[in-house]
Amino acid sequence: MNVLKNQIYTVTITDMGSDGEGIGHLEDGYTLFVKDAVIGDVVKARIVKAKKGYAFARLEEITEPSADRVKTVCSFARQCGGCQIQALSYEKQIEFKNRKVKNNLIRIGGFEPDFVERLMEEPAGMEEPFHYRNKAQFPIGTDKSGRLITGFYAGRTHTIIENRDCALGAAENRKILDIILDFCEEKKIPAYEETTGEGLLRHVLIRKGFSTGQIMVCLIVNGASLPEEGVLADRLFERIAGMTSFSLNSNTENTNVIMGKKTRLIRGQERIEDTIGDLTFSISPLSFYQVNPVQTEKIYAQALSYAGLTGEETVWDLYCGIGTISLFLAKKAKAVYGVEIVPQAIEDAKRNAERNQISNARFYVGKAEEVLPEKYEKEGIYADVIVVDPPRKGCDGACLSTMARMKPKRIVYVSCDSATLARDLKYLCGNGYELVKGRIFDNFPQSVHVETVCLLNNRKTD
Repeated sequence: MNVLKNQIYTVTITDMGSDGEGIGHLEDGYTLFVKDAVIGDVVKARIVKAKKGYAFARLEEITEPSADRVKTVCSFARQCGGCQIQALSYEKQIEFKNRKVKNNLIRIGGFEPDFVERLMEEPAGMEEPFHYRNKAQFPIGTDKSGRLITGFYAGRTHTIIENRDCALGAAENRKILDIILDFCEEKKIPAYEETTGEGLLRHVLIRKGFSTGQIMVCLIVNGASLPEEGVLADRLFERIAGMTSFSLNSNTENTNVIMGKKTRLIRGQERIEDTIGDLTFSISPLSFYQVNPVQTEKIYAQALSYAGLTGEETVWDLYCGIGTISLFLAKKAKAVYGVEIVPQAIEDAKRNAERNQISNARFYVGKAEEVLPEKYEKEGIYADVIVVDPPRKGCDGACLSTMARMKPKRIVYVSCDSATLARDLKYLCGNGYELVKGRIFDNFPQSVHVETVCLLNNRKTD
């Protein structure tokens, strides 16, 4: 079929891809990938890029909406890169994510479809799938008239979609942004300009402890100070209930990295606190902390259940961050060893262990693929259970190899990317392990992202 750029076709959407794009087929089987279309839609789509057997197309018109299409809560959902599937009913979002994980286990992991169906437990969604994020980072820029604006970048661009009231963020975010931008307009403080490297305001970071109500605001600037920063601090602390920490982060580098290395406290405390279960965590502007505390508690409870601890086990927690999973495990284990490459995170982990009076957890700075072999092969520190929670790229090959050589009784794999999860599970199941259980957790409603927790048993110690 001769499909050309800018041609418009009517197509029925029968499936969705891993990034949430609708998938439909023309009469001869030619495939169209249509962003913003959902399963069941009949749409008119304009070809953007055509290949031999498929094309990417832009949604022009929905001629027959799907029965599963819902009105988006946010009017910017199609423009912003954050909520790829907000137009799909929440029930169908969960189905889509569960199917996505299963398909990756089959296609990439090589597991049999019937086995995967038996393996996966009931998905864990949210009762309230909006306003769940305890952290937001808002870039600051200007519109065509020079007015200060903030919001989120459009997908795969650095164009700011103006929006101070994200449907996923905390309710206080809008009021905080209003105060900051009104102040900066009043004081004529300019936004940072990427192309020239000039201007001062780069980002606003807002964090909220959902259980404590404590709020942190950190302004990221292209410099070391902000004019009349004390006046801005007064306004925030006077007008925002729960305001606990206001700081300035200096980032003078021409980079896409949001946070610089130096943070200076202006008012209040350097950290806020939040709780997950009965554990309290101390959070700085630079701390890694799960953005959805409601679902995180469910994930950690599942990981703890899969770990099957009796109080006699030695546990390794790889990619441990600030020690959140480690401390959950430590309450039921003989000893826990956490590994994380970020030194600040390990300092946070040690502080959190002390804060929660947990003495059987030790933490090491370094790459998991380097620390684990050293402690195992040189110092003889073994593992009854290993828990891994790697970044999207999954576990390093050397880390997987060492895990297989250590032969723990159980491995609990917490994943934020089901494609690399499936790849790593394939390796482990080819090196002495059996995949026993798995369950998805919707940490990121309205987006295509999903967390998965899996349990593997050592075949020789079943």
